[in-house]
Amino acid sequence: MLQISDGVKKWSILLPTWPLPARWRVAVRRPALAHLELAKAERAQLLIIGHPKSGNTWLKVMLSRLYQVRHDLPSNRLINTDELAVRNAAVPRLAASNGHYSYEGVIGDALAPDAGDSVLRHKPVLFLARHPCDIAVSWFFQFTKRQSAAKQELINHFIEHPIDRRTVTMWEFVRESDIGLPFLVEYLNTWARNIRYLDNGLIIRYEDLRAQPASTLRRVVEHMGEQFSDEEIDEAVSFGSFDNMRKLETEGFFRQGGMRLRDPNDPDTFKVRRGKVGGYRDTFSPEQVAELDEIVATRLSSEFHYSEIGETEGTASG
Repeated sequence: MLQISDGVKKWSILLPTWPLPARWRVAVRRPALAHLELAKAERAQLLIIGHPKSGNTWLKVMLSRLYQVRHDLPSNRLINTDELAVRNAAVPRLAASNGHYSYEGVIGDALAPDAGDSVLRHKPVLFLARHPCDIAVSWFFQFTKRQSAAKQELINHFIEHPIDRRTVTMWEFVRESDIGLPFLVEYLNTWARNIRYLDNGLIIRYEDLRAQPASTLRRVVEHMGEQFSDEEIDEAVSFGSFDNMRKLETEGFFRQGGMRLRDPNDPDTFKVRRGKVGGYRDTFSPEQVAELDEIVATRLSSEFHYSEIGETEGTASG
C-alpha cells in the first residue's frame, strides 16, 4: 500500500495555493494545514511542544540518530514527523509544534485545560523550554533570515502588527513586536500551566539538555516508552554535538528544510548558529539587558528557575 509522507501532504497544500492572492492563500492554507497538524499529532508516539529556537531541531537530530543507527537508516534524514517511519515501521512517528502560531494553534487548543477530552491529552507530551531572552535573539535571526516565505506569511497574518523582516531591528523585534520577549514570557507561562493538566506531560529545559545531554535525552526516550543503551545514547549525543552539526550543516549534509544550508557566507543564516546559554547578554547594552532581565524576573513563572542559569557556549538551538 502506497504511503504518502506528511511532508508530501504539506507540499500538496502549499504548492497549488501559491498563485492565489495572499489573503486567499492564507485563508485556504490555515484550515488545511491545521487539519494535517492535528492528524500528525494524533498519530505520533511523542508530541514535542516548543517555541522556535528552543532546541527542537537539536533534540530531533539526536532522537533521529538513535533510530538511524539501530535500523541502518539514512543519516541525513530527520524525524520531523513520519520520514523514517514510512521506511521502517519500528521507528516512531514524532510531531513537533509551537502550539500557538496560525494553524499550529490547533494543537494548543486541543491541549488547553478547558479543551475537554481528546486523544492528544493522553499521549506523551514534551514541552521544551528555553530562557526567553535567548529564544528572542535566536528567533530574530530565524524570522529575518531563515523563515520560509510561507510560514512567515502565515505568522504575519496571525499577529496584530505584521513584521517586515527587511527593516525590523533586533531591539524592535525583541522588545516591541507581537512575538518578542513579553509574548515569549506569556507563552512559557501558558505551557507551564497546561502541561500540569496532561496525563503524561514533561517539561525539559534547553539548558538541561545542554548541561547534561545524555541523561536528559534518556529522560525523553523513556518518556516515549523506549529503551536505548548507554552506548546508543552517547553516540546520538556525539552526533548532535554543536561542532558536528555545524560541520554537517556547512557541508550541506541535511536535506530537509529545518537543517538545510541557506547561505554559507552568512553565519547568521545557519540553523546551528551559536547556541550560547545566556548569550543574549552579548547582544544588547547593559541598560537593555537590565530591562529584559526585569521583564523575565517579574513576569516569568519561577517554575523554570532561570535566575540560576549562567552562560555556556556551543549547542545547537533549532
